[in-house]
Amino acid sequence: MAKFAHISDIHLGANSDPVLSRLEMEAFNKTIDTCLEENVDFILICGDLFHVSTPDLEIVDKAVQRLKQLQDKEIPVYVIYGSHDYTPNGISIVDIIERAGLIKKIVSGKIVDEQLKLNFFTDQKTNAKIVGISGRKGGLDKEYYEILDREKLEKESGFKIFAFHACLDELKPAYLSKAESCPVSVLPKGFDYYAGGHVHERLENDLPDYEHIIFPGALFGSQTRDHEASSKGEKRGFYIVSFGDTINEIKFVPVKVCEYLFKELDVEDRNSQQAEKLLTDELESIDVLDKVVTIKIKGELSGGKTSDINFSKMQQSLVTKGALTVYLNRYGLKSKEYAMIKAAGEDASTIERKLLQENLGTIKVSQDLLKGDKGLRLALELLNVLREPVKSGESKQDYAERMKEQGIRTFQLKEVFSS
Repeated sequence: MAKFAHISDIHLGANSDPVLSRLEMEAFNKTIDTCLEENVDFILICGDLFHVSTPDLEIVDKAVQRLKQLQDKEIPVYVIYGSHDYTPNGISIVDIIERAGLIKKIVSGKIVDEQLKLNFFTDQKTNAKIVGISGRKGGLDKEYYEILDREKLEKESGFKIFAFHACLDELKPAYLSKAESCPVSVLPKGFDYYAGGHVHERLENDLPDYEHIIFPGALFGSQTRDHEASSKGEKRGFYIVSFGDTINEIKFVPVKVCEYLFKELDVEDRNSQQAEKLLTDELESIDVLDKVVTIKIKGELSGGKTSDINFSKMQQSLVTKGALTVYLNRYGLKSKEYAMIKAAGEDASTIERKLLQENLGTIKVSQDLLKGDKGLRLALELLNVLREPVKSGESKQDYAERMKEQGIRTFQLKEVFSS
């Protein structure tokens, strides 16, 4: 009986906090250790191995060392791009690691007669047939699903896995309610396993004609919402799938690298001084030793400003008491004296897309490329380019020149699949 590991949304390099960065890598290391102990036949990473396309080299070095261990044990690692480690222009670190022979991108195909013809990749050891579509920032991969030749894929025999990095309408978590998504019908029917990525919550579902749709969720977490969910009991980990001609077992493997604590505090109808006293007293009584702490503060102050409250002092107090790191979520805190400006929706990509949609309509342009959906896609691609950080050893001038060149190239968008 063969088996493979299904991992997604590792997001190495996402956490700037040194403690969280260490835990993020520890989660990755534990996952690789388990894969080695279980002697899986191959590993499938469904997007966002790294948080950006050109991550810090120290993080890359640590990841490469573990990937080399897998190679030495003859455990191949198959990947698709996620929305974070994909870049529309230039080279992603995923490409470089593949060229070094440590991973294999399994997305292959071309557009013929306005249809996307994907090619299966066959794992030599197990004969499992893998095919998929990489993720792109802002849901820009949706157009590929819309022109996908599903019939060709459905006719293929054998044990088949479809890998994807996208949100599905039917399985959309509440926090992604306004995010770009696709109906499950855009996927080919009748595959043995649908290996999902992008959604940071763990999901296991069977739908008519689509059995075993699995999202492992974020391996550790790349944003505040992830850590808050972990504090509330969301389990992090990955899947090991045993199979022969069909699925034998789908097993979730928890990966725990720390303890969490979540506490929600309401300061409604208190002024800033009263609110600070309440918060200080409440936080003094909780046990935070060796825990990642998330404190969610909500309510409308009856007087004073939110900035009157010394949150920095509270945070430092919890760290002094032994907390590994502390998040103070003040998203729900506001005052009557100062109105807060906020965008609807907590997901960053959703906010970006909505703001661009709202503002593109106010700008008069003559070129069709800059109008409507085309203009939105172009703006999202450009935003993705400009998000790339300075490379190690790169001067400000070189960085500016690289951004300029990539920005210009973005206006001549190259498709992932050439016709």
